[in-house]
Formats: sequence, C-alpha cells, structure tokens
Amino acid sequence: MAGDRYTKLFPVSWDEMHRDSKALAWRLVDQGPWKGIVAVARGGLVPAAIVARELDLRLIDTVCISSYHDMKEGNLNITQNQATVLKGFEGESKGWLVVDDMVDTGKTYIRLRQMMPDAHFATVYAKPEGRAHVDSFITEVSQDTWILLPWDAERSPAPSVADLYKQK
Repeated sequence: MAGDRYTKLFPVSWDEMHRDSKALAWRLVDQGPWKGIVAVARGGLVPAAIVARELDLRLIDTVCISSYHDMKEGNLNITQNQATVLKGFEGESKGWLVVDDMVDTGKTYIRLRQMMPDAHFATVYAKPEGRAHVDSFITEVSQDTWILLPWDAERSPAPSVADLYKQK
C-alpha cells in the first residue's frame, strides 16, 4: 500500500456489511422516533438502505459530499481533502438520522454537523480520529487501516465505469 497513511487492509464482504448495518439498526431502534434517514452519498447509500428497512423508515434523503481524492488504480495513494458539499440538506435536522459507511478523520462529519446540527450521526465503521464526530457506530478500525468495502471489490480502488469509458 502506498504511503504511510494506510498500512493495513480490512476487507468487508457484502454479508458482513449487511450484518453490521443491521447491528447499527438494532443500536438505533430505541433512540428514535426518526423523521427519516439522510444517506451520505456514496458510501452511506447501502448501509442507509439496510437501516431504513430495519427501522421501517420510508423517508430517505441524501447529502452528497466529496472528500477522498487521488484514488489511483493499483495502489492506495489516497488523500482526504476538505469535504466539498455537492448536495446539502435543508430544513430542521432534529429527528433525522444521518447514516454513512464509515468515519475516518471526521472531516466529512464536521461539515455535516454545520449543515445538520441536531441530527443523529451513525456509521457502521469508525476510526479513532473520527469517532468523536459520530453519535453511534458498530465497529472500530485502526486509523492506519484502509476499509475495503464490497463495492470496491478489488484489492485496490477500482476505476469507475465512467473512468474506464473515458479511457477509450
């Protein structure tokens, strides 16, 4: 793995993501009632769908934030820059549940708290630097670990279909 930031790999299968997202729902069920879920796109879309099903929530929104850059095929030359909001949330945040796949340094959550100060922030996986920025999580992973999520099925960040198409 390139660089000093990530020296370990923590692969997560689809079954494990489903199990851990359902465990997150169990942790959250008594903390409601919830108005709805805000999924943090893109990584939070899958866990948010599972949590929404388990909590019987039908009102689902998204916030779209980009914070990881320089993902190169074949290595983990990844940097996390300032969180850029592509689509925000408007309205009263009290009673809303924000769901994401993971918290790394907390940069995304700092920006989310500015947008939604009264929401409850939940994530499946948490690293030590970001833990204080979420209200609920399931599994803690060391800061120097790259969490390989099932939609990034290759052992390095896989190019998107759009990127492959551009290369033609």
